[in-house]
Amino acid sequence: MVLLALAAAPAAVAQTATGDGAAPTHAMVMYGQPRYPEGFTHLDYANPDAPRGGTLELAAIGSFDSLNPFVVFGRTAEGVRGYHFASLMARTWDEPFSLYGYVAERVELAADRRTVTFYLNPAARFHDGSPITVDDVIFTVETLREDGLPGFRRNYARIDRMEPVGEHGIRFHLTSEADRETPMILGLMPILSQAWFTEHPFGDPTLEVPLGSGPYRIAEVEPGRRITFQRVEDWWGDDLPVFRGHFNFDRIVYDYFLDEGVAMEAFRTGAQSLRREWDGVRWASLYSFPAVDDGRVTLLEEPHRRPSGLRGLAMNTRRPPFDDIRVREALAYALDSEWIGSNLLLGQYQRITGMFTNSPLAPEGSPSDAELALLAPWRGLVPDRVFGPAYEPPSTAGGGLRANLRHARDLLAEAGFTVADGRMLRPDGRPFAFELLLASNRDEPMALAYADSLRRIGIDLTIRQADNVAYVNRLTAFDFDMTIDRWNVTLSP
Repeated sequence: MVLLALAAAPAAVAQTATGDGAAPTHAMVMYGQPRYPEGFTHLDYANPDAPRGGTLELAAIGSFDSLNPFVVFGRTAEGVRGYHFASLMARTWDEPFSLYGYVAERVELAADRRTVTFYLNPAARFHDGSPITVDDVIFTVETLREDGLPGFRRNYARIDRMEPVGEHGIRFHLTSEADRETPMILGLMPILSQAWFTEHPFGDPTLEVPLGSGPYRIAEVEPGRRITFQRVEDWWGDDLPVFRGHFNFDRIVYDYFLDEGVAMEAFRTGAQSLRREWDGVRWASLYSFPAVDDGRVTLLEEPHRRPSGLRGLAMNTRRPPFDDIRVREALAYALDSEWIGSNLLLGQYQRITGMFTNSPLAPEGSPSDAELALLAPWRGLVPDRVFGPAYEPPSTAGGGLRANLRHARDLLAEAGFTVADGRMLRPDGRPFAFELLLASNRDEPMALAYADSLRRIGIDLTIRQADNVAYVNRLTAFDFDMTIDRWNVTLSP
C-alpha cells in the first residue's frame, strides 16, 4: 500500500526489454517479451498531454554534503542521480523488469546473455551541449569499477572487455561470473562526462555541480538545507516514448528537515506539495488537520502488488545458540505479534509471511508438482517443511501468547536448555541472555514488548541503541546477537 498526502501531482520514471542477438531492438527484458512494442508512443500510466509548469516542493530528512551519488563517502542530496544524470536505459514500473531506450536508443543482446551491445542516441547531450559518446561510456565503466560504490564495483567487474562498434555502439563482453541480470544492470548505468570528471576529482564528495545529462539540472544548492532542480528546456530526451508525459514540473525542490516530526509539521502548514508516508502509525494518527478537512490536502491510499520484502528480527547464526534452528523458532514463538500489531502499530500492518508477501509471487498452499520437481535436489538438505504447505508465522490470535510460550519452552528443552529458579539456562549452564541491537528508537516500544514476553520464559533481553556509524560497523563485523533489519526485493527475484 502506497500512502500519499498531496496538494499537487508529481511525475514518473521508466525502462527496457531484450533482443535475441540477431538485431538491435528498442528494449531489453529480464523475462518474456516487453510490454511496449517497437514504435510505442508513451507508457500506459503517463499522460502525454500533461500540462507543464509549477514547482514541486518535497521534504528530505537529515542533511547532505555531496552532489556525487556514485561514491561511498558523503551524504548525497536527494534527486541528483535520477534528475540530474541520465542512464543508458530507463525502467518502467508496470513490468517486473524491463528497460527501454534512453541514452542508448537500441540494444542488442546475445541469446546466451554473455554479450550486450548498446547503440547511443546521437541526439543525447550533456547539459553544456556536448554529445554523449562511446568514450564517455567506457570512462564511466572504468571510473565506477575503480572508485564507485560497492555495487558498481561488483557488477562492472563482470565485464571482461569493451569494444566500440561503429561511431555510436559499445559492446560489453561479460565474464563467466555474469548472470542473467547483468546486462540489465549495465542498462541502468549512469553516464559520466569524461571531459568534466577528468578535470575534477571523482572519488571525493563535492558540492560542486557536476555536468549531467538528465531532464533537470541542479540550479541552486544550500548545503545541508535545500537543493533545487530546474527542468532543462528543449531537453534532448523529451520526446523519447519512455518519458513522454514525464518531468512536467519546472522546478523540483527538496527542503531538509531534522526529523520526520518536523517535516510533518511543515507539510501541515503547506510547505510541501506532496508527502509520501511510509509509517502506518503516523498515517493513522497524524493526518487529521484543517487542510485535510477543507480539501486543500487530499489523502490517497494506493494498493499495489509489489513484494513486501522482509523486516523483522534478524539473529546472528554465527553465534551460538542462534545457530540452532530450534532456538530461533522458539524466539519467534515468543513474539506477541498480534498484541504489537493492534496496540503499538494501531492495526495498520499485516504480518508478512515471506519475501514476496503482497505479490503474485507469494506462496499459497502446498507446492505444485512442478514446484516439487524444482525443489527435489534439496530434499534431505533442507527441513522437510519446505516441501509442505506455505509457511505461516506463529500467531497469538487463537490460544494467546501463553500457548506459544509453552511451545517455545518445549523447543528450547529439545535443544538442551533447562530452567532453574525461573531463569532459562543454556546447555552449558549459563543464563540465556542476549542483546537486541537497534539503529533507531522508533523500534524501542516493540523491543520492550518482546523483552517482556521473553522474561516470562526466563530469558533476559538487553536493548541497546547505537548511532548509525556504530550500528553499521557492528553489523559489518557480525558483532551482534539480534537486530531488526530489512531486505527489499522486487518482482524480479
